[in-house]
Amino acid sequence: MTGQILWAIFMPILVIIIGLIYMGLARKITARIHNRYGPPFYQNIIDVIKLFSKKDVANHGVMFSLGPVIAVAGMVISLLFIPIGNRPLLSFNGDIIVLLYLLVIAPLGMALGVGEGANPNGAIGIARALTLMLGYEVVLVIAAVAVMIHAGSASFMEIIRQQQGGVAHWFIWPLFLSALATDIALQAILGEKPFDQPIAPHEIASGPMVEYGGKFLGMLQIYHAIAIIVETGIFVNLFLGGGSLVWWFVKSFAVFFVALLINAVMPRFRIGQAFKFYWTYPAAIGLVGLIIVAIT
Repeated sequence: MTGQILWAIFMPILVIIIGLIYMGLARKITARIHNRYGPPFYQNIIDVIKLFSKKDVANHGVMFSLGPVIAVAGMVISLLFIPIGNRPLLSFNGDIIVLLYLLVIAPLGMALGVGEGANPNGAIGIARALTLMLGYEVVLVIAAVAVMIHAGSASFMEIIRQQQGGVAHWFIWPLFLSALATDIALQAILGEKPFDQPIAPHEIASGPMVEYGGKFLGMLQIYHAIAIIVETGIFVNLFLGGGSLVWWFVKSFAVFFVALLINAVMPRFRIGQAFKFYWTYPAAIGLVGLIIVAIT
């Protein structure tokens, strides 16, 4: 019991630090691909500390301040259901379904906060984000259902145990199709090109974050850091068999690294193109995988 309490305290801190390092490495790797030097890998940690020491300028009301809080809280709650190093804080049959619901809390919290700010760029960014969710969430749910049917369980830990006792789902037909569809969806979930329309710095000045500064922008950085671990963690647990603490993070970063490589060389889709793409190719791939799993 004491070990579980200590893990509950230590794990979110660990995830925030590693998530911020992921973000720093993303900037460094992208810079090197573009033949630039780039900032040090720990730059995002310094940025967050600096942001929390600054005074907030914008003040648009209570909900504007609560938006980042809800976003961070939604991600922290989601984190409780992710078995990191085979050590989940909350585990039961059906935890995958609960997690899929919880993943919606953070974007909705951001939408409420940005709506209070009444900035056109922020409104456009949130509208794009919610529209894009209608695309990739469908793909993610289809793929998750296929895995649950194959495993005969809706528990992360049971699905991980089956893979560790056999073969990871990435290498099993037809779950390879579900894994491929999820990996494509992950590109948008992580907010990487060609699906970074909600942020689009050169078009809408970072969209939802345009009005935020100081500790609120720092909280949004923390939200993104946790989200990277949660989102890559879903893929690691569903399709790559989890693993020990170190091995789990190695797999998580490998998934993130693939998204970075695509981000560094791809242009940005228009939001209509992105939505249409998700409702055609990855949705079709995931649906074929689900049908084959269901009838075999």
